[in-house]
Amino acid sequence: MESQFRRGILEVCVLAVLERGESYGYKLVMDISEFIPITESTLYPILKRLETSDMLAVNSQEHNGRLRKYYRITEQGREHLTELLEEWEEILKVYHFIMKERKER
Repeated sequence: MESQFRRGILEVCVLAVLERGESYGYKLVMDISEFIPITESTLYPILKRLETSDMLAVNSQEHNGRLRKYYRITEQGREHLTELLEEWEEILKVYHFIMKERKER
């Protein structure tokens, strides 16, 4: 899968998971990797980019003597997720068209 396309898919996944409630990096990896492979080294740049774009808010809490960053989707992030999902609807229509055409051959 082309890297920019994959990055976009992962961004949608991160925002969708965080729409359910705040979470931290390792848990996000576990939740998302059920459906698409992702590593922490792939996730953290996405989180940083979303945070810089004000789509995520971050707070740190102590957990077992260490600080853990918790990520939460912002209103701007929710709006962005809605826009991305609308674009995916268009992509799905094209995908179904292509698959229908291929089956008819």
